[in-house]
Amino acid sequence: MFQESRAFDQILGIILNFMFPIKMLLRTYSLSILMIDIVWVVVNAICAVLQASFELFRPPPLKSVRLETALVIGSGRGVGRDIAIQLANLGAIVICVDKNKRNNQETVDIIKKKGDSAVSYIYDITSKDNVENLAAQIKKDLGSVTMLFYCCGIPSPRSLLTQPPFDIHDTLDLTLTSYYWLIDQFMPTMKAKNHGHVVALTSVAGLSYIKDQMPLSVAQFAVQGLAESLMEDLRINKIDGVHVTLVHIYPFIVNDDTTDLRLRIPSYFGTITSSQAASSILESVRRNYPEASVPKHLLYLGHLLRILPRKATVLIRDLLDTGVDFA
Repeated sequence: MFQESRAFDQILGIILNFMFPIKMLLRTYSLSILMIDIVWVVVNAICAVLQASFELFRPPPLKSVRLETALVIGSGRGVGRDIAIQLANLGAIVICVDKNKRNNQETVDIIKKKGDSAVSYIYDITSKDNVENLAAQIKKDLGSVTMLFYCCGIPSPRSLLTQPPFDIHDTLDLTLTSYYWLIDQFMPTMKAKNHGHVVALTSVAGLSYIKDQMPLSVAQFAVQGLAESLMEDLRINKIDGVHVTLVHIYPFIVNDDTTDLRLRIPSYFGTITSSQAASSILESVRRNYPEASVPKHLLYLGHLLRILPRKATVLIRDLLDTGVDFA
């Protein structure tokens, strides 16, 4: 009995001695694969940084939007109107949608006077049924939408300063929920054809809390999440012909001629017209940038605020607080 037990121990020892090098080899192999993956990620990350740096001096070429069917929600005034006008001037077929019939028709008339193509639809897109009816009507009249610009929910300087916050449901419906419904209606066709562009416009409220505007800030942050989720969805499904551009608009920078603003650091911020803002947005869209801002240089400030410790970001926000006031 003792001899049998001893023989068994010897056999077991031989087996374990034989398996030990195999385990070591497997661990070594796994470690090698991990190291190769890490090196691959680091090298590609460095290449991406170098490419981004190169594109600062030599940006990608502008793509044509001629004969694209561009849906502009909120085209009755402000940046939305100027985006619609400039898209039409570039040769796009512009679908102007706004709940204000008079303002929207003025936009269409301006476009048609220049000999460009535009059509007006009057809908309140805060209703899901209205969004579905709008999508059905557009598909019947014009076919597929290839570009979607959602210009609702971007506040003006006056609204940020003087208007009380909207009801939370109204704010979310206008800024986020309606946008989701529109994407749900038009994105599947873009994916099927592997061609299209979705533009998400957010305000500074999506980068930093605006006093007394918590519902708006929450909704604007959510729009950013929606845009980034769309980008990931397209990447995972390997759809490279549909693009998403997230644009941060600083309302205090865009002068809508209704306020006389005094900024804390005028030389840094300055003001631009809604036409200039629309031109900047369309340039970023035509270069297929995933993220942009108006004005452009403030995009890097947004990136900086994301990576610094909170105490540091609070100090920077206090320093660059627009301190907007009516002169």
